[in-house]
Amino acid sequence: MKEVMAVIRMDMVGKTKEALAKAGFPSITCKKVVGRGKKKVGFSLIKNYVSEENIYELESKSDIEQISEAHRLISKRLIIILVKDEDAEKVINTIIEVNKTGNPGDGKIFVTKVTDAIRIRTEKTGDAAI
Repeated sequence: MKEVMAVIRMDMVGKTKEALAKAGFPSITCKKVVGRGKKKVGFSLIKNYVSEENIYELESKSDIEQISEAHRLISKRLIIILVKDEDAEKVINTIIEVNKTGNPGDGKIFVTKVTDAIRIRTEKTGDAAI
């Protein structure tokens, strides 16, 4: 089994979810996350697409004071999908197809090996649990 984790733009969640369901992968976990990449972000480029409150979310006023304009944390979505090994490539390609614009901030995909999964309700394990 593989766990595919994708960090994508917030406004791409619906399209990604729809494309994955169409490709046969309707079961996903989605979580709101914040972060930034290596490059300095030109916020003037995204101001028309992202509201000020979504650009960064910090825990306290002191956090805001400690982070300069160049180091703002941008709201993203983390999608997590557990799939059979043979399905990982299809999931990855679907996510890329939907989210690739060619611009910085398109996201990242991480793939890890999962040694086991257990469905709590039925106690099924392995591929039968997913």
